[in-house]
Amino acid sequence: MHESFLKEIRLRCGTDVDGIRVADDWGSQNAPSVSPSMWRQLFKPVSADYCQLIHQAGKFVFMHSDGYIAPIIPDLIEIGVDALNAQLFCMDIEELARQYAGKITFWGEIDRQWVLPFGTPDDVPRAIQRVRRALDTGCGGVIAQLEWGKHDPRENIEAAFEAWLE
Repeated sequence: MHESFLKEIRLRCGTDVDGIRVADDWGSQNAPSVSPSMWRQLFKPVSADYCQLIHQAGKFVFMHSDGYIAPIIPDLIEIGVDALNAQLFCMDIEELARQYAGKITFWGEIDRQWVLPFGTPDDVPRAIQRVRRALDTGCGGVIAQLEWGKHDPRENIEAAFEAWLE
């Protein structure tokens, strides 16, 4: 599988894009899906190969992972992940900012498990303001992002877009 992914990444690196996305879901709701030591031993070297190949092509590494992955974020930074799309609301957003501001860009998402589907149009901007207060340094600390489902209230989705634009 690793060789197949490397081949795919090489093909993507030959295109006219600025960044390449790699994805694995390394977290459950409140813990990594494998122990951090196991991840470091088995999966970090593989992910490092992807990052190295992408950077050699002069492109940025965008990585996606669902769940609580706080223990491996330092490793992701070390191997060269430029932007991390993670479920921020599974982790302590303010602590992420304290530890990693300026070291990685959070390709931030707003809580699609609770706030977007069950919150009010007033809850949504508060969630976005929390992310922005913690991570939006004005120099690449967070990328605005929103993912919603077909049953999420339209008012909440609209409130999210309005709040990101403020």
